[in-house]
Amino acid sequence: MQPMPLRIVIVGGGSAGWMCAAAAAQVLHPERYRLTLIESDEIGTVGVGEATLPALRDFNELLGLDEAQFMRETQGTFKLGIEFRNWDVPGSYIHPFGAFGELWGGVEFQHFWMRARRQGLNPPPLEEFSVAVRACRRNAFDFPSPSTVLSTFYGYAYHFDATLYADFLRRWSMARGVTRVEGQVVDVALDGAQGTIESLTLKSGQRIAGDFFIDCSGFRSLLLGDKLQVPWEDWSSWLPCDRAWAVPCERSADFTPYTRSTAQKGGWTWRIPLQHRTGNGHVFSTRYVSEDEARATLLGQLDGPALGEPRLLKFRAGRRAQAWKRNCLALGLASGFLEPLESTSLFLIQKAIQDMLRLLPSPEARGVDERLVREFNRSSDALYERIRDFLILHYTANRRFGEPLWDHVRDYPLPDSLHHKLRLFDARGHVPYFKDGFFSRDSWLAVLFGQGLMPGAHDRLADCVPRELLDARLRELHSRVATHAGAMPSHADIIGRYCGEAPVTKLAVSS
Repeated sequence: MQPMPLRIVIVGGGSAGWMCAAAAAQVLHPERYRLTLIESDEIGTVGVGEATLPALRDFNELLGLDEAQFMRETQGTFKLGIEFRNWDVPGSYIHPFGAFGELWGGVEFQHFWMRARRQGLNPPPLEEFSVAVRACRRNAFDFPSPSTVLSTFYGYAYHFDATLYADFLRRWSMARGVTRVEGQVVDVALDGAQGTIESLTLKSGQRIAGDFFIDCSGFRSLLLGDKLQVPWEDWSSWLPCDRAWAVPCERSADFTPYTRSTAQKGGWTWRIPLQHRTGNGHVFSTRYVSEDEARATLLGQLDGPALGEPRLLKFRAGRRAQAWKRNCLALGLASGFLEPLESTSLFLIQKAIQDMLRLLPSPEARGVDERLVREFNRSSDALYERIRDFLILHYTANRRFGEPLWDHVRDYPLPDSLHHKLRLFDARGHVPYFKDGFFSRDSWLAVLFGQGLMPGAHDRLADCVPRELLDARLRELHSRVATHAGAMPSHADIIGRYCGEAPVTKLAVSS
């Protein structure tokens, strides 16, 4: 006898809710799982210009989306990395989506570069060995191609309008059987014996029963936080910013294939170029700057006229102690919040969705297997902590002396996990490498070297190459990277052709 379909109820739309609905509709058999999403047009979302990581390409591939159509629908642009301005001494560095140099004999490139510096070979700056960085400096873009030697040297992500993205996924999901219910949840009923969620009551009086509930209700966390009382772990002692102003402005001629983050007195500002406008925001700490002063700072550095009044967002850095409890799992802001310094918001949602689909209860079992719940929470905790450490690195490695926020974050006690990573880098130039999770070795190198940190020694395996050969190989690689990046067309040209009616022919893409 065929079991009754497992009823999955998603509370909240926005990017989190509709990403979850879309992935579930694509992967789960419609006769075995029934998908319902509840959202209210009366409740706004935190939809601003969104910057992403290359992993979102995997999510789009899972859905089978046409990339050009996706970018047209969301007013998207390409992204090769993030530029950080004035986080150290005046100037900038770029965190690229790609490698610095290449492995030689299995040894990481930075060790050969450091050895060359110590032996007086005067190699070019490390960033000039990155195709992605050099393309960013030229406002250029092209698709990675496996036909070139440098095919694995870089990847790319997207910028897009988050509201348009949610609308796009809403239409995509409903066309594949997801039921959307308009309304606000006003009551949550629990099973008296097990404490699991049984049903939700809407403002209209409608009752919606379910077997598994996904909380995408944003900072409110109606199910996991309010009803199931999962406590909040506050990380504001490490990440003190607690507010953000956000406002779009007219698109400028500076059509960059990267996000920009600029350090300010009490926090940092972002700039995200889209096809139809530019997204801007100011993340700041009210301990060090007032809301009015932060608003004035943001408006004073826009590329063009503002397209509306700035919106104020309030938040705390941290996470729920459990992202999954009983028959309820939280995604997005309902699960945790880390400031968008490294564009991790959608990646955290995407990774949680992928883990959820692997560990979801089956219609036959109905109940929740606590072993699977523990595995999901273990994976979620590890990912949040690794990203947290990477964000803290940007703050603690600053040299903006004489400014209260920056003096504070440079000297506060670090998490043990980050303290270990920094000591390892200082001793021998090694950086963490995680098989599962973020960020990559080259991401850490970008921030560490970009903000002026230099190890005391290099890996001794890099000494195996004779000095003259090392010099020649560095010169040859530097020339090869420059030639590859120099041949790329402009980002604006690629967007115009690829997202137009007759898109440019896309080469096979390598991650």
